[in-house]
Amino acid sequence: MHPAPLSAGHLQRAPENFLDAAGVQAVRTEARHGRRDFIRQAFAAAAVGLPLQARAQAGDPAILQPQAHALGLGRPVLSEAYGRPSRFEAAVQRRASPGLTPTPQSSVSFAPLQSLFGIVTPSGLHFERHHQGWWDVDPTQHRLMLNGSDERLLRRPMVFTMDELMRLPSVSRFHFIECGANTGMEWGNVAVPTCQYTHGMLSCSEFTGVPLNLLLDMAGADRRRGRYLLAEGGDGSGLTRTIPMELVERGEVLVAYGQNGEMLRPENGYPLRLVVPGVQGVSWVKYLRRIELGDQPYGSKDETLQYADLMPDGRLRQYTSVQECKSVITQPSGGQRLLDRGFCAISGLAWSGRGRVRRVDVSVDGGQNWRAARLQTPVLDKCLTRFGLDWVWDGSPALLQSRAVDDTGYVQPTYRQLRARRGTRSVYHNNAVQTWLVQASGEVSNVQLA
Repeated sequence: MHPAPLSAGHLQRAPENFLDAAGVQAVRTEARHGRRDFIRQAFAAAAVGLPLQARAQAGDPAILQPQAHALGLGRPVLSEAYGRPSRFEAAVQRRASPGLTPTPQSSVSFAPLQSLFGIVTPSGLHFERHHQGWWDVDPTQHRLMLNGSDERLLRRPMVFTMDELMRLPSVSRFHFIECGANTGMEWGNVAVPTCQYTHGMLSCSEFTGVPLNLLLDMAGADRRRGRYLLAEGGDGSGLTRTIPMELVERGEVLVAYGQNGEMLRPENGYPLRLVVPGVQGVSWVKYLRRIELGDQPYGSKDETLQYADLMPDGRLRQYTSVQECKSVITQPSGGQRLLDRGFCAISGLAWSGRGRVRRVDVSVDGGQNWRAARLQTPVLDKCLTRFGLDWVWDGSPALLQSRAVDDTGYVQPTYRQLRARRGTRSVYHNNAVQTWLVQASGEVSNVQLA
């Protein structure tokens, strides 16, 4: 499968790829006519791995001719002090969406989910969302302050340097982070062609830091009256978010300085950010400089004017931070092409802000029939889970979907179910089932079932 090249034109001229009932039935009918060849295709697929002799007889020069790397010395050790990917992987990169925001400093870059393996996102491919650009902050000058909105709520206001924070006991945990606006462009219609743009405001890393509970205890927090925290970032956007104390008391919230075994990258909040597992990314405040303990929600600009859900009756739904159970097939997905009929390993990602993924079902006929996918271990709390399913493509059109269920019993909804409750005017918290249309040509495109 080879990703199709992306361009601004693809984004600006994306068609309205709704399939009505007649279109869905046509795809299903054509697919059914090909099922009689399923077993024959399965046996043919097993022959894809030809022995070396057969490949040589077919004239494959890569087998017979020694390559340059087998004939001489390679580059010396430590040619590069910090390793980089192969030049042949240069197309695997974050991508921006032209015209998505008024300025490039207040914008998004999307992670290439379709090109990743496992559950960990390399730090250099982690999606970005900034409100005033990113900074490379001098860690020796950075400070974290803890204070109370009322002096009775925090007995000992404190200021920490980075050295002081990094001397404290730390923990490391794997968690996903998803922007609340991920898949937001798809609310009303098909808007973008690829998985990178539909779901790429999503990443997963191992984060290292100090439990926020520890810092609050050191400062003498009154947890009975102080039920809310205000997290404030140090950049010029003045981003602040209310964090309910009940999330902190679970012991999951971290004041983090590490990501994937090294210090945070500057675009991911170096030298300090908040990690709030299961909650939308805007609450994971970057360049974290202050945490205030209060007795009520703060109603900051980034939780009243933005990151609120417009409901069908015109009211705004606020403080809906938890990212509900969701999944997406990443291979094959929009913009890719199946090279030939036969065996195809379907793969994707599932996650839930309320806990662990319990099950993922996959359909190749638009939700008419479902099969349980394999869950790749480890299956962790509030973390991405990789799933897979074996499929033999007979060359007929197919409609690929995945549907996740978490350990609370919540089932990922279809677009019809989600819109029945939320309408079509939202931007945030779209967790509907994604559909990819595999055409007879092998081309894969983004569609929605009407």
